Amino acid sequence: MNNEILSADVKSAYDDFYLGRDEQWRMLGAKFKAKNIMDVCKGHEFKKVLEVGAGDGSILQHLDGMNSFPEMHALEISQSGVDQINSRKLKNLKSVNIFDGYHIPFADNEFDLVILAHVLEHVEFERMLLREIKRVSKHVIIEVPCDYRYGVDKRMKHFLNYGHINMYTPTQSEGFEVLADKVSMIEPEVTKFNTFINQGKAKSLLSSLRIDAEYFVKKLIVSLSGNRRMESFANAYTLFLRKNGDLDIFSH
Repeated sequence: MNNEILSADVKSAYDDFYLGRDEQWRMLGAKFKAKNIMDVCKGHEFKKVLEVGAGDGSILQHLDGMNSFPEMHALEISQSGVDQINSRKLKNLKSVNIFDGYHIPFADNEFDLVILAHVLEHVEFERMLLREIKRVSKHVIIEVPCDYRYGVDKRMKHFLNYGHINMYTPTQSEGFEVLADKVSMIEPEVTKFNTFINQGKAKSLLSSLRIDAEYFVKKLIVSLSGNRRMESFANAYTLFLRKNGDLDIFSH
């Protein structure tokens, strides 16, 4: 595959992305991404696992700490991300490689599982990447943010600021058999960090309790109204898939 598919501008934008910024924030988010990964593949065992678009390795660190998989590998487009992953010295991580964003330098069916967490929304040619993932692995876990909802047109600039160029809705995809899925909401711990640390708003007992209360009210509404209501509150959708037939990506 031609390395020029990933433009020089995109490549340079990510090269220094992970140089000493937002480490606590990424580790906190990764804590719940790792939990979602383990939740959807519960009851299955995987020996050789690859994370594609591994960022700074925060998800891998959580998975390594849980001793989730005995052999893990990572691919990342940014040199700063690769450097950060290597610096973690994870015991179950066997290789870290930089790649062009599309071509996966491994053999057919080499992995038991590929993880693609909060990557697909950034990818210009997502079908090309998914075909490669399907080639190298029997199973895949994909997590995407639930950006597509009421009022999305007014929030496009906000999403683009985070590099989200694709938006997805919870639905099944042909070419992969859906074995399990999970729709998840932002946890109070994440909301508090974003509110009091990222946004610098004054912290108080009342404001903390309000965040907790809002979360538990939403959980109560979901328990009474079902999964359809959950989708309106959700921030992420996680799919555990097995390859099956031809590829046709989620509707978006």
